[in-house]
Amino acid sequence: MPAFDSPASLDDEQAEALEALLLELADDEYVQAERYTEWQVRAPTLESDLALANNAQDELGHARLWYDVLEDLGHEEHELIYEREPDEWRHSTLTERPFDDGDWADVILRHYLYDVAEELRLEALEESSYAKIADRVGKIQNEEAYHREHAENWMERLADDDESSERLQDAVDRLFPHALTLFEAGSADLEETIVEAGFRDASLAELREEWLSIVVPYLDELGLETPVSEIIQYDDYDLEVTDDTLPEVRGRDGTHTEAWEELHAEFTNTYRELERSEATKIMAKPE
Repeated sequence: MPAFDSPASLDDEQAEALEALLLELADDEYVQAERYTEWQVRAPTLESDLALANNAQDELGHARLWYDVLEDLGHEEHELIYEREPDEWRHSTLTERPFDDGDWADVILRHYLYDVAEELRLEALEESSYAKIADRVGKIQNEEAYHREHAENWMERLADDDESSERLQDAVDRLFPHALTLFEAGSADLEETIVEAGFRDASLAELREEWLSIVVPYLDELGLETPVSEIIQYDDYDLEVTDDTLPEVRGRDGTHTEAWEELHAEFTNTYRELERSEATKIMAKPE
């Protein structure tokens, strides 16, 4: 039985930690979806185009589920998406980085790294002590099931071709450090409260260790090297990631790449130009 069924059951510190967790979840999904939409009608096959469009739609829907929970804490959807300043967003820098122009390997590598992390993160939320989180995880997991399979199919297809494999390696070199920011906390104190309160049943450090134990051997099997390959001891998974391995900007703490300002301006432009005070609704609120 969840320990917290509404914001009224939380103390101030727990409420702040819950907000931080939900912003990380929602912002990751929203920004990842925004980037996916840039590849519409540009993928190498009709099937892959439709698959990526479906992924984008799924991620936007998942973001909306988490933003809706944030409304319980006094926020409104339009304020969260269209009125927050760029440095108030808490997504991983992996999701905001622009794609290398025309590079399908960039899309697929990012797709794979993100969806393995998302799978682990959702598993850690299945028994969340906050009722609305636990209630929504199953729906999201059902829609996410196809994502990783699609990414892995393309990873193996690209790795089997010399030129495409080189592109994959270039993408690993660029993106892997940013993928590690998926497991960075914006605040160590709030991260501790997230785990202590049972909102998530594993720490980000534990999730990162599990993620590394999956993705690094998999990439190795495909002939791809990561920045942490040499420091990982496969026998006991004694994994360590140093500050040198991480990018200077990490997203969760409000620091972002230069590309984020441009993307933020792009998806908020219509709202600002029309001087709106709320977002147009085309769907009912999620249950």
